[in-house]
Amino acid sequence: MIERRRITGFSNPTVKALRALREKKHRKREGRFLAEGLRLLTDARACGHIPATLVLSTARDPHPLLAALEADVAASGGEILETTPDILSKITGKDNPQAVAGVFTEFDTALSALERSRAPIWLVAQALRDPGNLGTMLRTGDAIGAGGLILLDDCADPFSVEAVRASMGAVFTQTIAQARWDEFLPWLRAGEGQLIAASLRDAQPYRSASYAAPCFLMVGNESRGLPEEYELACDLRVTMPMRGRADSLNAAVAAAVLGYEILAHLDK
Repeated sequence: MIERRRITGFSNPTVKALRALREKKHRKREGRFLAEGLRLLTDARACGHIPATLVLSTARDPHPLLAALEADVAASGGEILETTPDILSKITGKDNPQAVAGVFTEFDTALSALERSRAPIWLVAQALRDPGNLGTMLRTGDAIGAGGLILLDDCADPFSVEAVRASMGAVFTQTIAQARWDEFLPWLRAGEGQLIAASLRDAQPYRSASYAAPCFLMVGNESRGLPEEYELACDLRVTMPMRGRADSLNAAVAAAVLGYEILAHLDK
């Protein structure tokens, strides 16, 4: 028999602690983050990530994947909570919450944890501020078979509820690293790796450029793009034609377009 702890009050200390994980300072202090939804938690389980705490809605419908997840949490010594949809909404900050949420331990995001030879392409984002864009880049990385996403300088928190939600589970399939530029560049140059930037500075058309694995595709801040110093340090700068009035693409969209193009060249 799986033991569940019932929570019925909004003022319960556990509810307050879980709700606090929506704020970055509390996530960093606790080293934990929230994820919600059966599909996302099932993806996490498939990747070997079992939540330390599982929160179930009393309004949930029975599902074999949910039963398997609950059994794994219990087997690993995790805590299983049961609460009302209103309290779950307070925890996740979502008006119509999913029937299940989980608390996970944050991953090691050191550059030293990366194995660059593991994949032919990696995504790199500099000063990306929108958690939705960050989550989309993780999802893109999963789609193109990237090794992961390297976040440079002051980026949005990849473990925020918004970024995790936007990643559609890719936060669990993609390796995430965080570093400053002056740490990343020496690390990159210490091994194999072609650094590529989406740029207008002495750039080649993206479809005729010469790509070599492992490629590190770098995009910049949503409004400012990449600093000149970063662009000049790249091995290759590529540009995409803008045939309408827009002068640039959304950072995550640009990463997707270029990522698939690079993948097509590497697969030849």
